[in-house]
Amino acid sequence: MLEGTLKCDHVHMCLSIPPKYSIAFTIGFLKGKSAVRIHQYMHRKGQPTPKSFWSRGYCVSTVGLDAETIRTYIRQQEAFEKQQMELDFE
Repeated sequence: MLEGTLKCDHVHMCLSIPPKYSIAFTIGFLKGKSAVRIHQYMHRKGQPTPKSFWSRGYCVSTVGLDAETIRTYIRQQEAFEKQQMELDFE
């Protein structure tokens, strides 16, 4: 993982994946392992856990040679979303 942010309803990640692994395999692995860990953590804390943690889909875009643009977007996304929420639509 090169860059990432975590929100209450979504995750942004910039990953470097070796060519021998498919994107679908990598995302499935990350979602599967993290869901098990989160379930175990919540169970230990005595909190109810949802039947499924992640949504079925995901969005992927390849970066190529312009990885810094994507990493900057990920870093600035929180400030952008906060600014959007503060707009007055009157």
